[in-house]
Amino acid sequence: MVLSCMDPRFQPIVYNYLKKRKLNGKYSAFTLAGSAIGVTAIRFKKWHKSFWDNIDVSVKLHKIRKLIVINHYDCGAAKMINGKKKFNKINETKIHSKSFIMIKNKFKKKYPSLDIETILISLNKKAEKF
Repeated sequence: MVLSCMDPRFQPIVYNYLKKRKLNGKYSAFTLAGSAIGVTAIRFKKWHKSFWDNIDVSVKLHKIRKLIVINHYDCGAAKMINGKKKFNKINETKIHSKSFIMIKNKFKKKYPSLDIETILISLNKKAEKF
């Protein structure tokens, strides 16, 4: 399964990244504003149940063994979480990192055998694993 952000600028980047990894046609996709931020931040709490309900169905129907979470830089959800503080790459990276830690912890509790991979992609298509 792949969790990624709905930002239209990143749709082709995510698609091409997964294509390079020869994953096209081999994953269930869940797209949500902020990706991991959208399913971990209190500000977006109303979205969390929909995400977990969808994950439950996908795990049962498609025998999901791995979750790939793809966040991106210049993320509107990260900016919202940051509030009125100065927003820069350092602050944004901390927000993404925290969301990755939180989603990994939640998945370990609910699906201990599921592998989780977290990736942060920039507009220039550079992908970093976290």
